[in-house]
Amino acid sequence: MERRFGIGYALAPKKQKSFIQESLVSLARSRGIDLIKIDTERPLADQGPFDCVLHKLYGEDWKKQLQEFKLENPNAVIIDSPDSIERLHNRISMLQAVSELKTENMTETFGIPKQIVIYDKETLFDGEAWELLKFPVIAKPLVADGSAKSHKMALVFNHEGLNKLKPPIVLQEFVNHGGVIFKVYVVGDYVKCVKRKSLPDYSEEKLKGLEGGSMLFSQISNLSSTATANNDVKTMELNDTEMPPQGFITDISRGLRKAVKLNLFNFDMIRDTRIGNGNRYLIVDINYFPGYAKMPGYETVLTDFFCDIVKQNQKQKQSDEKKVSAANTLTPNNSQTAASTFVRS
Repeated sequence: MERRFGIGYALAPKKQKSFIQESLVSLARSRGIDLIKIDTERPLADQGPFDCVLHKLYGEDWKKQLQEFKLENPNAVIIDSPDSIERLHNRISMLQAVSELKTENMTETFGIPKQIVIYDKETLFDGEAWELLKFPVIAKPLVADGSAKSHKMALVFNHEGLNKLKPPIVLQEFVNHGGVIFKVYVVGDYVKCVKRKSLPDYSEEKLKGLEGGSMLFSQISNLSSTATANNDVKTMELNDTEMPPQGFITDISRGLRKAVKLNLFNFDMIRDTRIGNGNRYLIVDINYFPGYAKMPGYETVLTDFFCDIVKQNQKQKQSDEKKVSAANTLTPNNSQTAASTFVRS
């Protein structure tokens, strides 16, 4: 009888609804993998057995449960490590990983936008803290834990707009990028880049005409539609936007996967239109376990990933068993040799 593998999943209700589609469950089942819902009201250690635990839950209690489960089930795979995930919860530490990367590609270059972290109102209005930046800037909450609050961002175009901000926040330079953002999905070794509409380009003259000092991203979207109709804002049609080279994207993805030690994440990247040749890119955000269901053919991609995980796990388990078997085989011989030596002496 064919061996079946169990992957337990622990996801928030909203995430579970979007990710655990019947199409994914059915395809995985057809390939010997059962996706099993973990009851978060019961201790994880009392459930299973699972060959793998797939999760996107946070908190010290959950982290402790994963540690206890791993102790009881050393061969089980946890996707992904809570410590690695937590690095992405801080918008400063998440992008530090980019500076650790080295790619072999010589044509395209990449980096991150200039940014500073503000912990209090005093620093917010301190001129020295602003040496690296000039308006406009994007204000983002420092914490990026996937909550509604962490997604509240604003474009700030003068000092008046600073009054509306509530530290701790990250202020990131706004870079004109043709109104297009590249979202790169990573699932283990798999890499998929898609393009989406983003904030439009703004000229300094255009920003001077805006009132209020800042706008939430939702307001910017409304303004963009109106402004585009009036030809006030430079935008680029998605269809006309050239994708970054696949080799370049793959190099960055593999480097980031190694740096952040995660299997499931995506990163947002823009093309810096200030650079004439269009070969300069900036990574502006990294997210753990993004909305994969929006990615075409996500069921096949994730099922392939699950299969790879359980195959690697099986190989490791067999290797460990061989080592134990070899050690047990050698032990009697060593004891016998030791005993013989003792008798001879």
